[in-house]
Amino acid sequence: MMIDGLVPGAALVATIGAGLMSGLFFAFSVAVMPALGRLQPAVGARTMQAVNSAILNPVFGVVFGGTTALCVLLAAAAPFSAGSGTIWIVVGAVLYVVGSFVVTLALNVPLNNRLAAVDPDSTAGAGVWSEYLVRWTGWNHVRTVMCTASTAALALGA
Repeated sequence: MMIDGLVPGAALVATIGAGLMSGLFFAFSVAVMPALGRLQPAVGARTMQAVNSAILNPVFGVVFGGTTALCVLLAAAAPFSAGSGTIWIVVGAVLYVVGSFVVTLALNVPLNNRLAAVDPDSTAGAGVWSEYLVRWTGWNHVRTVMCTASTAALALGA
């Protein structure tokens, strides 16, 4: 069956994408956000506003969005494959879609939009930044764990 030949290669590419995203999220959790939290609130907020703007680029889009699309296809196609790692591929794909795509769009992006809408030098900006640091970083930890688990599961399946 044609799908049997496509699933392992697609799972390998998805594994690489999930690994890249888990690494990016990990770096934010353990280094970037703690560093920004040590800065004056206006400086931290302004820097994160710049980061949120800069990350919207084609390379990030291909890895983030492409891995999401590939994982959706794998979750749908893998059950029809005769491969022995099918269950791991499906688990890894679902973990990635939920942990990276859904959490990002439903939770991190609204926080990013709220931060983008404030003047970092204002009292309101300082309050938004304080809340942002806690909530955004917490959800980023979730993305990190889920994408790391996704990478492991996809690797086992591939």
